[in-house]
Amino acid sequence: MSIKQKISDDLKSAMKAGETEKRDVLRMLDSMVKNTEIEKKKREEGLTDEEVIEVVTRAVKQRKDSIAQYESGGRPELAEKEQKEIDILMAYMPEQMGEEEVRKIVKEVISETGAQGAASIGKVMGPAMARLKGKADGTLVKKIVEEELK
Repeated sequence: MSIKQKISDDLKSAMKAGETEKRDVLRMLDSMVKNTEIEKKKREEGLTDEEVIEVVTRAVKQRKDSIAQYESGGRPELAEKEQKEIDILMAYMPEQMGEEEVRKIVKEVISETGAQGAASIGKVMGPAMARLKGKADGTLVKKIVEEELK
């Protein structure tokens, strides 16, 4: 079953079960997927699972940015709501890698590219993010790349 189909099925079951928060998040996600299909002119064939994961990743990133804004603005209740939405969205993401696994891949990329020093961060980030797409948070990858290139 495709991720898009799973989202649709979960949306229907959330509606039947009266889970309003989950229903609202999944409606938003379904709309984002449909808008992306329209943007990419793929309305007929639909998005691939990788493209749907990109949409989910974008939604999670938006929620994380909102959490930071709410916490700095002294609104912990809104930050908590955004965190609950992230928890719902993470069900549609592939298993996230741990820091050790990410560090191993970053070290491989550094040795392949021959990068040295902080000036090479961009040289490493591109290939590292390509390998870790959807499997690791970009801020974690960036932190590890910076640590390894010190």
